Amino acid sequence: MTPTKRSILIVDDEQNQRDILDMILSAEGYRTATAPSAEAALRMTKAERFDLVLTDLKMGGQSGLDLLRALTQADASQLVILMTAHGSIESVKEALRLGAVDYLEKPLDRERLLAVLTQALSRLDALDDDLVGASEPMQKLKKMILKVAVSDETVLVRGESGTGKELVARALHRHSPRAAAVFHVVNCAAINENLLESELFGHEKGAFTGAVAEKKGLFEVADRGTLFLDEIGELNVALQAKLLRALQEGEVQRVGSTKVIKVDVRVVAATNRPLEAMVAAKTFREDLYYRLNVIPIHLPPLRDRRDDIPLLVECFLARQSRGPNHYTITPAALQVLQAYDWPGNVRQLESALKRAALLCEGDMLGLEDLPVEIRQAAGLPEAEAAPSFQFRLPPEGISFEEVERSLIIQAMEKTDWNITRAAKLLGLTFRTLQYRLEKFGLRRSGDAPVSEPE
Repeated sequence: MTPTKRSILIVDDEQNQRDILDMILSAEGYRTATAPSAEAALRMTKAERFDLVLTDLKMGGQSGLDLLRALTQADASQLVILMTAHGSIESVKEALRLGAVDYLEKPLDRERLLAVLTQALSRLDALDDDLVGASEPMQKLKKMILKVAVSDETVLVRGESGTGKELVARALHRHSPRAAAVFHVVNCAAINENLLESELFGHEKGAFTGAVAEKKGLFEVADRGTLFLDEIGELNVALQAKLLRALQEGEVQRVGSTKVIKVDVRVVAATNRPLEAMVAAKTFREDLYYRLNVIPIHLPPLRDRRDDIPLLVECFLARQSRGPNHYTITPAALQVLQAYDWPGNVRQLESALKRAALLCEGDMLGLEDLPVEIRQAAGLPEAEAAPSFQFRLPPEGISFEEVERSLIIQAMEKTDWNITRAAKLLGLTFRTLQYRLEKFGLRRSGDAPVSEPE
């Protein structure tokens, strides 16, 4: 994304300083606005969203820290960089603790200024590859990830099934200081609870039947890295206690051992379950809930960001495309996809497009290629049912090769001798159909022998 598509609000009570910064950043292609005070900046951010706020620390009236607190309270995803006089190290620490993404020392150096801004905003641009979407909810999510990634605090990702919680966890790791270390995923609902303790914390040889050798748990394996605990609401109460200790003390014990092992792991947890209700029902520990919920991130359902559907469709169809031809979609079909509520969210959209691309006879997906539940929701007439087929053997019998040859000819003629499409009709791979065409010596009059698709 080019700088012209990123906006920066400059906040400084010295007009000369504002004018200089405005001139430098505008010349670099950024969209800029200026405010003479924290109070004015707050009014402007309520009327317009800025990708980044660049504010002086000491100003008449409210300070830059006051502005940072107010901006973060209104929108935790807002990116803020502070400018401060040399030696204000305690103020810098407080700013970073409150959520500033970086700071600049005065007097400002032009190259340092541009480098810090480029670094902050280029990381935001990079998130566009991790998480597809340009809608306001997605832009807020990406900025939140960028701010949270630099921290070691535990993150709790909430959202409906299929919204992309693991993608968020991976983005947090990829943009963190731990990116060079390991990222491990544990689905707490997919592992038998009797084995999950060993999976997370490890075990000693002979700790239980089948423990023929010692094993490191994932907390040890992920040391200095990130551990993603998906479906955290499925943990039993006993495991919740061990997890709480690992988070609070940074130490684990293998099953069958009394030895304490120190670990340095950043935990990202995720769930679509109502943890607050589970706490009230005493099926989820209240202390663990608060320890996990240090930084909550909520993923919006797809129905709340319908403007992102065209981008998602383009992305998923590009993944399905093979060879020189790329799948596209008709405007009518895209309109139906945008109107659908997507109870399964992004995962359901990707699955629907995979199915449509597989069954589509050409390279353009139309209404007739959409899954029946989506067509029905749009009030479209159901596609005609495929006629049942039953081959009746003639009394005198028939060669199987003759039947095979006849079906291949029909498929090739139906697709105008397009081997890829004919293979789909017959449920064969391209190579298998190519072999059979050669076997029967079949080719359209005037055609060269069949060959690989370009």
